[in-house]
Amino acid sequence: MHGTRIFQPLATILLFTPFLAGAQTFTGAGAAIPDNGNTLNIPLGVTGLAANLDVANFGLEQVCVSITHSWLSDLHVSLVAPDGTVVLLASEQGGNSDHFSNTCFRQDAPVSIMQGAPPYSGTFRPQGDLGFINNGQNGNGEWHLRVLDTYPFSDQGSVIAWSITFGNNPAAPFVLTSSNLPIVVINTNGQSIPNDVKITAQMGIVDNGTGSVNHPSDPYTDYDGTIGIEVRGNSSDGMSPKKSYSVELRDAFGQDLDAPLLGMPSESDWVLLANYFDKSLMNNSLSFHLARAMGRYAPRTRDVEVILNGEYIGVYNFVERIKRGPNRVPIAKLQPDETVGDDLTGGYILSVDRYDGPGSGFTSPYPPAEDGEGQTTFFQYRYPKPDNIAAQQQVYIQAYVDSFETALASPGFADPATGYRAFANDSSFIDLLLLNEISRNVDGYRLSTYLYKDKYSNGGKLHAGPAWDYDIAWGNANYCSGSDPAGWAYDFGDVCPIDGEQVPFWWKRFQEDSNFVNSVRCRWNELRGNVLSPANIAAYCDSVAILLSGAQQRNFYRWPILGIPVWPNPMPVPTTYAGEVQELKDFMNARWAWLDANLPGTCGVSTGMATTTPTMAAPYPNPFSREVHFRTATDEPVMVGVLDALGRTVHAAGPFSGRGVAHRLEMPADLAPGTYLFRATGSSGTRSTFRLQH
Repeated sequence: MHGTRIFQPLATILLFTPFLAGAQTFTGAGAAIPDNGNTLNIPLGVTGLAANLDVANFGLEQVCVSITHSWLSDLHVSLVAPDGTVVLLASEQGGNSDHFSNTCFRQDAPVSIMQGAPPYSGTFRPQGDLGFINNGQNGNGEWHLRVLDTYPFSDQGSVIAWSITFGNNPAAPFVLTSSNLPIVVINTNGQSIPNDVKITAQMGIVDNGTGSVNHPSDPYTDYDGTIGIEVRGNSSDGMSPKKSYSVELRDAFGQDLDAPLLGMPSESDWVLLANYFDKSLMNNSLSFHLARAMGRYAPRTRDVEVILNGEYIGVYNFVERIKRGPNRVPIAKLQPDETVGDDLTGGYILSVDRYDGPGSGFTSPYPPAEDGEGQTTFFQYRYPKPDNIAAQQQVYIQAYVDSFETALASPGFADPATGYRAFANDSSFIDLLLLNEISRNVDGYRLSTYLYKDKYSNGGKLHAGPAWDYDIAWGNANYCSGSDPAGWAYDFGDVCPIDGEQVPFWWKRFQEDSNFVNSVRCRWNELRGNVLSPANIAAYCDSVAILLSGAQQRNFYRWPILGIPVWPNPMPVPTTYAGEVQELKDFMNARWAWLDANLPGTCGVSTGMATTTPTMAAPYPNPFSREVHFRTATDEPVMVGVLDALGRTVHAAGPFSGRGVAHRLEMPADLAPGTYLFRATGSSGTRSTFRLQH
């Protein structure tokens, strides 16, 4: 939030345009910058240019501005050519400084505006590429300086004057000529990319194979067709000039089209992750790699270089989007009309995340680990999507998660049959905990934390995962102890109690279960010398650094932020890419050592999770209404008990006997909807436990 500030205009600011031999300069008027969220467009008519604008002979050379504003980094300043080409001059630069004072932008300037220091005066390279204006268009016509105050109703400012200069030293765009990485080429046909709905565009991918060189002009090898594309929104999206995108492959009729891309299995939905704040360019891919090596599904990735509408925009991770499917999250397909029986019980994908509007999910009745500011835990529907999930399905999955949380909050929460393990696959929670802790993921557990559940006949328990969103993990966060190699990430609320998104109570509650704690220690002992070893992680980091050795240089020419702190980089900031990679490895080494010394638990102690001897076959129907049918699977007498989520017996019957004999149990008429444990205990103490939905 901005503090209260009073705008103090300069008495006089004159626009100075350096003398350029043979140049033609046109000067525009000033205007007050709207403080209500509207965009300022100042027109400037240009006439008398003798030639069209190109990159070889004659074209736009520079733009100069003088602007006063009491919080300069709020401003988004662009130049708009007569043909509609828009070039970003500066955005989110200058912090709470006041001025662009006689500031000129040239494409051949050695220093980017992102590397300058406010108040800005002199010549800088813009954040966009002026060379794209010199595209053969007729420069005679109406130009605009476009200014937007992105934080309205707080500060004031004005454009004092501005100018554009044409000459025979025209700006030329940076051109990607070749890469050892696959090249993704996207053309939106003049459309801007929104962040709330996909537009139709074209995409081609050049991937000539391992060890080959790729050129943008090469034939498209992996994909050449239609896509839907939108800016991928998240909390940090507005702070990053390098945007992430969601991409959907489409056929000629605009329908989803599955296709294998870059060696990854066939699917229609993909993500281009910008990793702007992560200057190692590998936090996400490293985390997904480790999750897969631990035996979990996590998105597959490929490093690529991207050209958008002819403009090089840097190195991206081309990533599988988290969704249901045989090659993604392996759960059953759930149709809107599947609202009863086993079909209703799966599959579902949720995420612990921010509230995303009415109908987007549901709020837990249990407060998070820290709720001093009234924080709650919100679950977003990811599959089925909010527009597709039926009312009965909403009721079911909410009731199931509530049963899991109720069992976890109950006094008997650690009981392997009636506690939280009756609803949750604890090994998946253990693996996610280890991944979040070794990476010290400051967003872990509380944001972009996925959960999935298959149908009852496929196991049906709640799983933690897949892993997602690790760009500000691995020490890359200067808040809430995110860069401290000591301490627990699940204790986020202890260090940041007023943050709006808190960690669900589950993760601290798990620490009260000695079986869970011992299992975590056993899993760590299993992984500490191989998958999660410092040597293995460092080898992965080094291999990616070698792969990106040329591409990262182009990326950081386009986005010159090496050595410059951008949110939320901790200080000091490495000045080289090699330094960024080393910083990641140094943090990892320190974090591994702390975890190895401080993980509680004792491996070798029984975890109490042994399987029981079967006494009956699976009861049915599930969900049930008034009756439950089952067959006993033993010759000994069997007693049946029905327990609620708190472990209380709400119905009992028996004895039942006869191996393979069918039985019918009528349930109480006043039984409340929810999840119940159906326990069959033999006279020798053997038992089977099943979960039934009512």
